Order: sequence, then structure tokens, then C-alpha cells
Amino acid sequence: MKIIKILATGDCSNCKRIYNLVENKIKEKQLNVKLEKISDINKILEYGVMTTPAVVIDEKLVFAGGLPTQKQLDKWFEE
Repeated sequence: MKIIKILATGDCSNCKRIYNLVENKIKEKQLNVKLEKISDINKILEYGVMTTPAVVIDEKLVFAGGLPTQKQLDKWFEE
């Protein structure tokens, strides 16, 4: 099972949007994925993230800062 973590401090608009984008893509593709939101700053820093929101897939940082493009989002779910 793939594990996707959204690293986000607080409830910023981009943090909410990226979580919703990923959640909707999981539902759309009917994937068996565990989706987590990490807001603890110390845990976020363990990934080397300085700008949020960020996305970690199977413990690999794949995105940080802003919102991903549709192409980036699709690529995360190709594998």
C-alpha cells in the first residue's frame, strides 16, 4: 500500500487544497492508499522541508511549496 503524507503547518488555503486534490485523485482512481496529514513542525523538518505544503510518497519528498500542476499530480499516481 502506498502511503502519502501531506506536510502542512496549520490550515492555509494551499494546504487544504493540496490535501483535497490528492484525496480526490485517490477516490477517482479507486486506489488503496493511506493518506495522512502531518502538521507537527518537527516532523516536517525531518523531511528537510522549508516551505509547505509538501507531499511525501512512500517516505520520498516529491513536492514542496505551492500547488502541484495537474501533470505532477497525475505522475504521482502512475506508478
